[in-house]
Amino acid sequence: MNIQELYRIYLQCASVQTDTRKLAKDDLFFALKGPSFNGNAFAAKALELGAICCVVDEDCGFEDDRLFKVDDVLKALQSLAKFHREKFSIPFIAITGSNGKTTTKELVHAVLSAKYKTYTTEGNLNNHIGIPLTILKIKSDAEMAVIEMGANHQREIAGYCEYTLPTHGIITNCGKAHLEGFGGEEGVRKGKGELFDFIRAHDGMVFVNADDFHLMHMSNGIANISTYGSNEGANCSGWSAGDNGEMLQVIIHETDNETEIATRLVGDYNLPNVLVAAAIGKHFGIAMATIKQAIEGYEPSNSRSQMLEKDGNQIVLDAYNANPSSMKLAIENFARMQGGKKILMIGGMMELGGESEREHKQIIELIREFSWHHVVLVGPQFEGLAADMLHFQDAESAGKWYRNQAFSGVRMLLKGSRSMKMEKVLE
Repeated sequence: MNIQELYRIYLQCASVQTDTRKLAKDDLFFALKGPSFNGNAFAAKALELGAICCVVDEDCGFEDDRLFKVDDVLKALQSLAKFHREKFSIPFIAITGSNGKTTTKELVHAVLSAKYKTYTTEGNLNNHIGIPLTILKIKSDAEMAVIEMGANHQREIAGYCEYTLPTHGIITNCGKAHLEGFGGEEGVRKGKGELFDFIRAHDGMVFVNADDFHLMHMSNGIANISTYGSNEGANCSGWSAGDNGEMLQVIIHETDNETEIATRLVGDYNLPNVLVAAAIGKHFGIAMATIKQAIEGYEPSNSRSQMLEKDGNQIVLDAYNANPSSMKLAIENFARMQGGKKILMIGGMMELGGESEREHKQIIELIREFSWHHVVLVGPQFEGLAADMLHFQDAESAGKWYRNQAFSGVRMLLKGSRSMKMEKVLE
């Protein structure tokens, strides 16, 4: 593959696409393959739609100067992303972790964008396809890049680092997520720690939660470390102004001043996400007043830590994803909320392998520690585990029950793994 020739074509294209449904004139099309699709079969369609070039790795049954043949389309996409990445000498900040990656990414982007031209991962395009696409969207005017990295098995983060080449790294936490793929909690730490391994080997810098023993240990040997946390000894220290489970209020401590930040995020489990955004802002010379304004202006979306009003009820929608660690925090935070009848509606947690039944039982034990108006369990993972709690197979069925109750003046927490689609309860 002639990467320089492919890069020349890339510089002439309008954008990079892997889906002909999103393709427009002068786009560069990569004909990716998956278990149930083959992009090579859509090369003719892409050219018909005006693609400037189609990168393919199979015989498409026709000849055209706009076909660019390679051995492996995915590897070509990643190689092109690396070639483009190497044109930049700006900070590339990589973010991974079990919980809070996207919220942290959005907060960091909001803070950095207040001073710098900053590009970041759109939505949750944080995998082996999304990350190179994100890199290829970065233009020559970039001053900062923030890249989110998701992973469910070991060596995945290491692979992303090969073409992202991060200069700075954040691991939000290492909880009970993707236990099946990582092989337990120790495997999670090893897999997420691959980011710190790359930073350590390339003399980069990391931002570390000083309150997290495992993360501090994982950062050993890295020369450039900036810490954040509730300890005043951290480079950026702060704490929650209250503990009532409502919108998070953060107080950030400085030598001769304290700054209070009124976020639009539900729950003090978001405190580390806010603190690391502030820490990065401070490191890159952004004034605390500007950091405060940026964080206060960030409004969560896409079913992450959202507080909604619907039909006279207050709903905490945190249903983008779930694992045992994040589920525990969300339930405990919801239990602290004051007043109102509280309805707990939670969906099953995925990718837990042989630990699934035990982890779901532990969530039920946690639920029993508090008083609720109703508890609704959703998904086959909870089936038969709690005879005294309502159970539905899917979110649509739970939604029908909810609408039939005609509740008013209640508070409800909706949380579950992405595939459970718990937001459908509200439809």
